[in-house]
Amino acid sequence: MPQPSEPRVSVLLPVCNAASTLADALDSIGSQTLVDHELLVVLNGCTDGSVDVARSRAATDGRLRLIELSRPGLVEALNCGLGIARAPLVARIDADDRMLERRLELQCAALREHLEWEAVASQVRYVSRDSSTCADGMRKYVDWLNTLQTPEAIRQARFIDAPIAHPSVCFRRDSALALGGYRAGDFPEDLELWLRMFEAGAVIGTVAQVLVDWCDSPQRLTRRDPRYGKAAHRALRHRYLLSGPLRGGRRCRIWGAGQFGRDHARDLRRAGATVDDLIDIDPRKIGRRVAGGLPVVGLESVGEPDGRLILLCVGSPGARDQITSVLQTRGHVPERDYLALQ
Repeated sequence: MPQPSEPRVSVLLPVCNAASTLADALDSIGSQTLVDHELLVVLNGCTDGSVDVARSRAATDGRLRLIELSRPGLVEALNCGLGIARAPLVARIDADDRMLERRLELQCAALREHLEWEAVASQVRYVSRDSSTCADGMRKYVDWLNTLQTPEAIRQARFIDAPIAHPSVCFRRDSALALGGYRAGDFPEDLELWLRMFEAGAVIGTVAQVLVDWCDSPQRLTRRDPRYGKAAHRALRHRYLLSGPLRGGRRCRIWGAGQFGRDHARDLRRAGATVDDLIDIDPRKIGRRVAGGLPVVGLESVGEPDGRLILLCVGSPGARDQITSVLQTRGHVPERDYLALQ
């Protein structure tokens, strides 16, 4: 198929040693109902057969533009593709994932309908490529992710975990470039970009349908690289709390005096936040001092909003919902008065 003169969307596909899955990913892109797209395959440091697979496909499909980088680097590959994309929209996909056939059509339509959205995600389907992969955490994450079906829900979840799956997102190219594109560091590059977009006031929506098969395997970077580990995620969320909801020295309270809440309180204080106390309903915890001397107080200490931000640091979504109900009956508003943090 020839290259469209003005593609509606550029598909950005970085590849590093994905010979066993790349053809499958390319097939799913080639079968899209929206045909006027371009595909940017950025090979970064491949030492396997990925190059041959990509070159063979480029020879038969003019929509595929092949870029070969000399050394590996995901952020470099992403920014390279972002910089040369010809379309106003950029859709992400990884070399071990698959698009369902209407993915590009529906996401482009959503961004055309919702001009206030800077990006749009979708629900994803969890697929394990290896029966030995420990999948429980990933499955739970996907189940949670798929419950976020409004821009408000996505934004309010940004400090819990990445509220959109990177391979499912389609965003406005100019908006991403205006923010500086992807950044490299000791953090997950996708979550950092979403947090930066939210801090700039961006609205991110979703198509509440499964449009991507998100494939898991022991080789995924999220399983092998410390930049995607819990410590890196937590440090990044704290950084954006301090530059966003807690900027200007705003004081905060931690709801949850278990180990989870104590760890957050301790790390936030080390990062420069002012934490007043920890709230809990367990009488065995109330009255103690934890996390470097902070008092644990009871539910009676929570009245109407007083300008402090309450951070819900509980591991269970059910407990989080119960706390939210209590806060709302006392006049607290999400985003303004409280946020969930994980």
